[in-house]
Amino acid sequence: MRRSAILIICFLSIQCLASNDLRIEPPHWWVGMANQNLQLLVQGEDIASAQASLNYEGVTLSASHAGDSENYLFLDLVVTDKAKPGTMTLSFKMKGKRLKATYVLKERLSGSAQRVGFDASDVIYLITPDRYANGDPSNDMVPGMREKPNREFHGGRHGGDLRGIINHLDYIKEQGFTSIWLNPILENDMDKWSYHGYSTTDFYLVDPRYGSLEEYHELCDKAHEKGLKVIADMIENHCGSEHWWMDDLPFKDWINHGNTYVQTTHRRETIQDPYASEKDKASHADGWFDTTMPDMNQRNPFMAEYLIQNSIWWTEEVGLDGIRQDTYPYPDKNFMSEWSRRIIDEYPRFTIVGEEWTLNPNIVSYWQKDKVNYDGYVSYLPSLMDFPLQGALSSALQPESGAYSEKFADLYRCLANDYLYPHPNDLVIFPDNHDMDRFFTQVNEDMDMWKIGISYLAVTRGIPQFYYGTEVLMSNGKDGSHGVIRSDFPGGWEGDKVNALTGKGLNAEQTEAQEFMKNLLKWRSGSEAVHKGKLMHFAPLFAGRRYVLFRYTDKEIVMLIINKGDKSDTLNLSDYDEVLSKKRSATQVLDGKVIDLKESFEVGPKSATILVFKN
Repeated sequence: MRRSAILIICFLSIQCLASNDLRIEPPHWWVGMANQNLQLLVQGEDIASAQASLNYEGVTLSASHAGDSENYLFLDLVVTDKAKPGTMTLSFKMKGKRLKATYVLKERLSGSAQRVGFDASDVIYLITPDRYANGDPSNDMVPGMREKPNREFHGGRHGGDLRGIINHLDYIKEQGFTSIWLNPILENDMDKWSYHGYSTTDFYLVDPRYGSLEEYHELCDKAHEKGLKVIADMIENHCGSEHWWMDDLPFKDWINHGNTYVQTTHRRETIQDPYASEKDKASHADGWFDTTMPDMNQRNPFMAEYLIQNSIWWTEEVGLDGIRQDTYPYPDKNFMSEWSRRIIDEYPRFTIVGEEWTLNPNIVSYWQKDKVNYDGYVSYLPSLMDFPLQGALSSALQPESGAYSEKFADLYRCLANDYLYPHPNDLVIFPDNHDMDRFFTQVNEDMDMWKIGISYLAVTRGIPQFYYGTEVLMSNGKDGSHGVIRSDFPGGWEGDKVNALTGKGLNAEQTEAQEFMKNLLKWRSGSEAVHKGKLMHFAPLFAGRRYVLFRYTDKEIVMLIINKGDKSDTLNLSDYDEVLSKKRSATQVLDGKVIDLKESFEVGPKSATILVFKN
């Protein structure tokens, strides 16, 4: 055999297709990003020993980092302004073989960096995808995935998917919602209780039981065509115990406490506590959220970069308008500052809302952008979920006996704490969500109290969010388990006897509630006073059950009158001339009637009245 032939055979023997042997994340990237640095996670057998190289105009390989595991290599790339969209080749030279992988750089969509997030002119509709609508029954059972469908079990997978949401975008828009917040839709290949989405097993893969990446694109594109924004639920604190990397961690400290479950104390107060021990701080931040939710260590710089880039990747890939960040105070707090800063640097008009579940506004306000904190902590987070207001609203609408009404005053007291927030109008306000009793359950299935609560949220400061089914009085009764709270939306499955999407089978109260919310949100969409106006409220009398709140601009005054009492109440309008300036002609929001109020106005029992005065 000729020497040249032998050389050719030897050369071929050390080649292999990288597409079969290497995992590279992020799977692609874009030119023209504000941050030109890009770090690639490369996973493959013995890849840590490889010498990597690339040759692409405008892109340089600045550094390579081997993981503690021999199967991970991290590459630092710089994608300069000279880089053009296209496909580059990554080469890996190692003992016994050479690997090549293609990597695509895409062009950003026009205006991507200037996308506008959600704000107080929006109303958010929160959806748990598995429980909303089954638009494609063929993906209910996916071969190779651990958990199978079981609609009879409240904690099982019921089959709701992206196609079901796509099919009902018109309903969502017609109801008056302007934004959709989706509970997580990334792969959750867990043995059980995987439907909720909070145990991610692949950060770059849509769970196939929800659909495909193409359907996620379709959902976002069609939502945008209809004027609807899309908000994604993300989790930086933990992954699922069946995540693909758990059997071979890139670094020994990739997961806090390694593969050993150590429960978090949930003592979030240690973050702000000036007297907290380092031990207590670590016991909160480094503990696992659950036995199946390993706590990711964001102090590892490679983990931190991986998570930041993942959030930016999804935002850019499908065109997200916002992010809701789960368990915001549980990851490393300095990482969360950098995470939010990096995203806002890429998308200056973007909105991120963090979950800090406490009724203490001092703690919630700590995390908001522009808050001057005693310890010097700087946050870049635009918005928080306003749990203090939710708690106050629920308390205010509970039954009371006797002459005094201190529960009702909780609502007033809560807003009186707004001086703590740099931007109170940017907070997300809500009656309930996927983790607590349905709002109709909270108000003891009292339709009058439900209307008062919905009216208050439509008028007061902040960005309203409603959980799917609130509009048709979904309730969980005495069963507060998550699987029941997240029950199937009526009409989302073929054969449902009750269909909220068409109105078929709804009882009279449900129909009334649906129409009430629809009309209220339609009015709210055009009220600049509610979107941007100032707020003034008048304290409830110690022995009274009346609360009056105004939103106003130079052109419009909105007056909300709540009477929680069982008897009619007469207002002396001169008491409110600080805002009204003797105006007495107003339009009632829900029926459109123009009325002359004269000097007094009578409101009915257990009611919320919204009046609009024009300047």
